[in-house]
Amino acid sequence: MKILHTADWHLGKKLDRFSRIEEQRAVMEEIVQIADTQKIDVVVIAGDLFDNFTPNTDAIELFYKTLKRLSLQGKRPVIAISGNHDAPKLIDAPDPLARECGIFLIGQPFAQVTPIETENFSISHSSEGFIELSFAQYPYPLRIIHTAYANEPRLKQELEGDKQLSINQFLSDRWQHLANTYCDPKGVNILMTHLFMNPKQGAPLEEPDGERPIRIGNADMIYTDIVPSQIQYTALGHLHGFKNIGSEEKPIVYASSPLCYSFSEAGQQKYVAIIEAEPNKAVSLRKIPLTQGKPLVRKHFTSIEEATAWLEENPHVWVELTLELKEYLRAEDRKLLYNTHQGIVFLIPKLLFSTEHTLTAELSLQDINFENITPLFESYFKYRNGGIAPNKEILDLFHEAINIE
Repeated sequence: MKILHTADWHLGKKLDRFSRIEEQRAVMEEIVQIADTQKIDVVVIAGDLFDNFTPNTDAIELFYKTLKRLSLQGKRPVIAISGNHDAPKLIDAPDPLARECGIFLIGQPFAQVTPIETENFSISHSSEGFIELSFAQYPYPLRIIHTAYANEPRLKQELEGDKQLSINQFLSDRWQHLANTYCDPKGVNILMTHLFMNPKQGAPLEEPDGERPIRIGNADMIYTDIVPSQIQYTALGHLHGFKNIGSEEKPIVYASSPLCYSFSEAGQQKYVAIIEAEPNKAVSLRKIPLTQGKPLVRKHFTSIEEATAWLEENPHVWVELTLELKEYLRAEDRKLLYNTHQGIVFLIPKLLFSTEHTLTAELSLQDINFENITPLFESYFKYRNGGIAPNKEILDLFHEAINIE
């Protein structure tokens, strides 16, 4: 059985003021093509389907069209859960219609999916937080323990009886109960969830810049040791870089986001994960690189000329541009840079200060020529700014302020 694992689509997400919807359309097309060429049996999407609770119409349309194509008109099951960026009610709303097309949308943690039977597969058993899928072409079922993003508000009912129970312990108990009840060695058993899970041993992982930090109830961390032993593969969402925090025999995988969504991800390769699984055997895990979307690049230059030359040679990237200059960036230079390249997301000017500049003598009132105070201003400006002289714009503002014609 072949399973495609993807996550963190963040449809509708912008890069500062720039829309990424065309890049998202391209990478969704690529994921569909991978699913088709790899002859995938099941697609699982581990949360953060949208970037916010109220996605725009372009994002919603792209989401539904992509799911329809991934489902092969109902022949291939697609299971998607909500993440911390998703509104559970928005994800749940189309489920009655979607499941008729082989698409199962799960907004709340430990929701129960309505059983259904199609020509190609059926949900042969369903419980809270669990589904079992049977396929005509396989003599064994696929079991999925599913947990959409879980925090105290979304687990209010479940935690009501024991306020002191941590989310970590609650998940451990619930997952183990489901695994003991349904996940015998006669089927393929996987877990899919959108949580900030960390390896039990080693340094904690870091959440990406721009990602909402997840603080989960009374527990600071969810650790990999709570994954039941019956689980052959864990499909995670939340972190944007591909990472297996489990073992080679029992992978626990962040599949990565399909695009780089912040400059902390600049240069990061994105993937989808492909799992080949059989009952009671170690899964085979492959990662397939995604190629769509503009690269995100961080560049540093020490002159306007160097920067404009590079920008002209690299028009099809998103840029965080840092300029280290010995004088303040002029308005005309800023305009030149933006006119040269349409993908400058952040322009960060930095002054190269000199530590050697000091006032060599103190001036008394008798030494000051009030009819021409500009040299004194220039000297003071250099003193306060590491030897950097004021440019023409600053001098013009100074002259305007003291009414010098």
